[in-house]
Amino acid sequence: MASTTSGVKTAHPAPKPGQPPDKRLRLDDILKLMAADGLVPAAQAEQLGRSRTKQYDHPLELIAVQKWKSAKPPHKLMHLEFLVEWLAGKLKVPYMHIDPLKIDLQAVTQTMSNAYAERFRVLPVAVDRLTVTVATSEPFVRAWADDFQEMVKREVKFVFANPADIKRYVGEFFNLARSMKRAQETSKGELTLRNFEQLVELGRHAHLDANDQHIVHIVDWLWQYAFEQRASDIHIEPRRDVGIVRFRIDGVLHQVYTIPQPVLIAMTSRIKLLARMEIVEKRRPQDGRIKTLSPNDDEVELRISTMPTAFGEKLVMRIFTPEVLVREYSELGFTQDDRERWEQMIKQPNGIILVTGPTGSGKTTTLYSSLRTLATPEVNVCTIEDPIEMIEPLFNQMQVQPVIGVDFASGVRTLMRQDPDIIMVGEIRDHDTADMAVQAALTGHLVLSTLHTNDAPTAVTRLLDLGVPPYLLSSTLLGVMAQRLVRTLCPHCKQESEPPDEESWRLMTAPWRADRPASAMAAEGCLECRMTGYFGRIGLYEIMLLTGALRKLITSDPHDRTLREQAYKDGMKPLRVSGAMKVAAGITTADEVMKVAPLA
Repeated sequence: MASTTSGVKTAHPAPKPGQPPDKRLRLDDILKLMAADGLVPAAQAEQLGRSRTKQYDHPLELIAVQKWKSAKPPHKLMHLEFLVEWLAGKLKVPYMHIDPLKIDLQAVTQTMSNAYAERFRVLPVAVDRLTVTVATSEPFVRAWADDFQEMVKREVKFVFANPADIKRYVGEFFNLARSMKRAQETSKGELTLRNFEQLVELGRHAHLDANDQHIVHIVDWLWQYAFEQRASDIHIEPRRDVGIVRFRIDGVLHQVYTIPQPVLIAMTSRIKLLARMEIVEKRRPQDGRIKTLSPNDDEVELRISTMPTAFGEKLVMRIFTPEVLVREYSELGFTQDDRERWEQMIKQPNGIILVTGPTGSGKTTTLYSSLRTLATPEVNVCTIEDPIEMIEPLFNQMQVQPVIGVDFASGVRTLMRQDPDIIMVGEIRDHDTADMAVQAALTGHLVLSTLHTNDAPTAVTRLLDLGVPPYLLSSTLLGVMAQRLVRTLCPHCKQESEPPDEESWRLMTAPWRADRPASAMAAEGCLECRMTGYFGRIGLYEIMLLTGALRKLITSDPHDRTLREQAYKDGMKPLRVSGAMKVAAGITTADEVMKVAPLA
């Protein structure tokens, strides 16, 4: 039996006796259904049905190309995914959006061959002991399923999915599985030999696996996949028998793939080779960086870090893109008041400005974005970092090199002889660095740096604990900003919801007493946010300006509690109050704020 879609022929097995004949989706039938449902005017639907001239693989793809907007409010654009979901509801067949993060690639590619998937334009998406779930864009073409069911000894369940996704992932998944299999076969043969020869000629064959075409394909796929999924970090983690790949997306880790141990070793070698690390050195941690391009041809920098573990080298790649590190204040989450207070500090000619918060709270992004606004042709901006997060042509950047005696303190000392106007110190960790930062501020330089403290007032006592004299600190410190990142509600699916309960609102706004909003926003999840309800992150800020009253306290009563109380009197909003304002504005949720912001 052969069926035709606008000139494209596909052979299918004949249906068994008693089974309804296969029926492909027809453009005319879908257009009539859309007109009857009020999505498009009947005349418009008839015109497309009469005037179609191009070949198409699936009728929904031809309709999606028209870029029609629904005639029903709210008049959404009827893209391909919208049409698939709508038609699934009309035909009363199960609908599924293919999320590659939730698919066990190894299991599904072992269930069906690539040739079989391409022939019938289907893709296995889930496998368990009793069933195989298969995504198809032709829900009423099922004659092939009986033979397949007998082959796999499992029941076949159908889900209706986007035809473009099926076409794409059939290619990607099976190509990746092929590369993984061939790489594993190659690595298995070389593994014993390589380990044996390391005793005699260390590194002689170290690059063979790293340059293997299958390993190159796997690593390239991993990066492209991470960029598409908006990952901020890629983790490659060895276990006893396998390797695990995880992505951090909006601050949350997701397991992506399981890799055979020999392939994991080859992948790690490939990445270390590109990052100019010592490939054969597996006993000590190493750092490196790689510059590459995203699918949109945007420059992307990857900061690579390796760590020896019980089962091999763990590798983490932090992803930096220019638009992530250099953003407008409004994109970062600054309110108008936050921006005015922050600019009041960074526009001073000299002094120390501190940004505090835990790792991953956006401190580097804030500093880079601020320095970009300050780095005019008339100003010399110098930085000392560990490591350099991202190369920025407007700055003069130096990296800490402890092996040759270049630490933060000696780095600042070097920068002082470079006629700087503004100095950024990656982190103040010890007395020497704190002392050099104070000396730089005293000699007329603006110094920006970071500390790891829970809130802004605590930064003062941390510097005092590091041995900075109170009288010097009070005369050089301009202010401190503490920050956190919270996930923002998905703009595509958020809707009005109940406001936070009284207790949650009281905890968020204490010691300030703000009125509880009449309503808030929540999101159930959609395809754009991968059903999480969140899309992207934004900052919460607590900005403490050093007023005369605070300077007196530093020299007389420098305790966290007294400093905090005075800062509140001087207008500082706690982190949770900043979060409460974003909850009231419908940007995030109370749960997110309570999770990341400390009690005031």
